[in-house]
Amino acid sequence: MKILVTGKNGQVGWELQRTLAPLGEAVAVDRATLDLRNPDSIRAVIREVKPHLIVNPAAYTAVDKAESEPDVAQAVNGVAPGIMAEEAKRLGAVLVHYSTDYVFDGSKPVAYVEDDPTCPLNVYGRTKLAGEDAVRAVGVPHLILRTSWVYGVRGKNFLLTILRLAKDRDELKIVADQIGAPTWSRLIAETTAQIVAQRVKGLQELSGIYNFTAAGNTSWHGFASAIIESAGLDKQPRLLPIPTSEYPLPAARPKNSVLSNDKLRREFGVSMPDWRTGLELAMAELRANA
Repeated sequence: MKILVTGKNGQVGWELQRTLAPLGEAVAVDRATLDLRNPDSIRAVIREVKPHLIVNPAAYTAVDKAESEPDVAQAVNGVAPGIMAEEAKRLGAVLVHYSTDYVFDGSKPVAYVEDDPTCPLNVYGRTKLAGEDAVRAVGVPHLILRTSWVYGVRGKNFLLTILRLAKDRDELKIVADQIGAPTWSRLIAETTAQIVAQRVKGLQELSGIYNFTAAGNTSWHGFASAIIESAGLDKQPRLLPIPTSEYPLPAARPKNSVLSNDKLRREFGVSMPDWRTGLELAMAELRANA
């Protein structure tokens, strides 16, 4: 099987190169090779590689910057996935595409399921929802995997930001009224590989949207507290819980980003571990790399 992986330098793309390699020939590309803003670039690369499977973790993920760059965000998040779906259909390939909890407005008091009404609060969420719709409209065998609060041991993310700030500051104010499931990029990649390995040839009947997050949930303050505790710093900063209203940002965020993974377990028999387990594994890797 030949597998095309986009966004090879991103948190999830970097991990996917390794987890998918045992399943076939993984061809990983970055923006310099495949520019998601350019439909011709997308088509040219896919037609050259001729993959059996396209895995697309690449996205415009600068949530706040998207508010001032809606056209770019729409090109990358909303239009490009549909073009990939068209090319996959032409080749008889399967498309795995990642989406986000931000397609919801966060007003539901319990965990979201896949067919709950969507209502994004920001440009990023609206463009990711447009990408979902574009893929589904083509009718290609596909998996749309909605994940949340992604972090890793490389790149820019909440985990690395907290560790950096903890070394320099005595006090950190962290939002405590947004709830979600921090999800390690390695576990996203490993679980994706599990699904592909067992069912890639039978995805026609299983095509659709699947929630795809770590188990359990916490707040950003709870996540930061767990990071600091796991880091075992000699001097730990005070972590002050604050409401979202005290940390205004250009893009509104959902208060509840918890997604139910029941459908994923039911259809594929797989699930990611609790978010705390993922954090401990990520911290162990950071310590090993250091």
